[in-house]
Amino acid sequence: MLSKEGDPLMPCHPARARELLGKGRAVVARQVPFTIRLKDRTRAESEVDGVQLHIDPGSKGTGLALTDEKKEVDEQGAVVTVRRGLVAVELQHRGDQIHRSMQQRAGYRHRRRSANCRYRKPRSNNRTRPTGWLPPSLRHRVDTTYSQAARLCRYAPVTDIHVERVAFDTHAMSEGRALTSCEYQQGALAGTEARAYLRAKWNNACAYCDATGVPLNIDHLRPRSRGGSNRISNLVLACAPCNQAKSNTAVEILLADRPDRLAKILRQARTPLHDATAMNATRWQLMEVLGALGRPVNPWSGARTKWNRNAMGLDKTHTLDALCVGRMDHERGDAIVRLPERVLVVKATGRGSYARTTPDRFGFPRLRRARVKRHFGYATGDLVRAVVPAGKWAGVWTGRVSVRATGRHSLTMSEGRIDVAHRNLQLLQRGDGYGYAFRSE
Repeated sequence: MLSKEGDPLMPCHPARARELLGKGRAVVARQVPFTIRLKDRTRAESEVDGVQLHIDPGSKGTGLALTDEKKEVDEQGAVVTVRRGLVAVELQHRGDQIHRSMQQRAGYRHRRRSANCRYRKPRSNNRTRPTGWLPPSLRHRVDTTYSQAARLCRYAPVTDIHVERVAFDTHAMSEGRALTSCEYQQGALAGTEARAYLRAKWNNACAYCDATGVPLNIDHLRPRSRGGSNRISNLVLACAPCNQAKSNTAVEILLADRPDRLAKILRQARTPLHDATAMNATRWQLMEVLGALGRPVNPWSGARTKWNRNAMGLDKTHTLDALCVGRMDHERGDAIVRLPERVLVVKATGRGSYARTTPDRFGFPRLRRARVKRHFGYATGDLVRAVVPAGKWAGVWTGRVSVRATGRHSLTMSEGRIDVAHRNLQLLQRGDGYGYAFRSE
């Protein structure tokens, strides 16, 4: 809720918002997240206690929760703190999509150079990067989390921010157990090299067919083209025929008819560390950018969040973890007394492509894309309301639109996708690079 001059006020119940809109005392300021602006009250005339923003960062998704905390007296006369969840937001990142796009672009350039086309030579690897540089897929996680936090601070009176800042021990995770001080200096390749280690581990035989006495290649269980790494647990020995037969297919598909051998090979493969590494690389950057919002930023450990969640008997989701971030004294009687009924799911979709042409699988231009992005007043990604007068989909529908030059736009909703004429559409909110949906908590 916003005041008459646009300053944030305390959130209200949906029934109260409908009442204010029905009496004409408020207008809709934004559809998602739904925000109203009062027409007859200023911030000075309102009582604003302030709310807290709790953030649970993640590699694939991030949970954000707005809460208010009040002091109450329990039955024994002790003063306890009760926390109420007001708004819950689940932000879904698209870092994997950005990573694949960067890999595809690098593949296009590598192919052009290797084919002796008229293309620039590769530059020397002596370019410096600014302090705090992150790969685009990781920078996206920081920027989108900051964007959603800034939006919530714009529409709610946030007084302080609580963030779960965790550090993953990737060395111990790769070993699958706790390590001592000297064990951190010695890994699987201590005193040897990768090829010798693999020969001893697989007895100089192919991991797929047990062939011996033939040249053996190093093969990736999870191909590099599918996100695999060069970790020693992701490498096996393979003869030339098996290596060519596997190519970039998954090992589960190659050995689908040999489950025993598949289980033997997968026993030596360990959990990928991509998500843990992404969190370690972005945790300090996230704290730094959140400090630019002008609110106190309080870091908390993941163990405290888990302790609060277990004490309250809650399931593990990003939004519930965000609700549990921060200090709570359960022995004294502090508790979470309210959960948001619905969660706003915000999916990062981007704002489209800047490419002027559509390439083929080799990276060469196949067709030219239209320069005009808006048709009949609408652009792809806009939130619209469609009034379909007749037919199978007769009624009123709300969703994101994908525009066409003919004026017959495509509307995507939770129920499906339909084609609607532009004259039957009403703009609710311009596209901002995110898709919105709701789910029950």
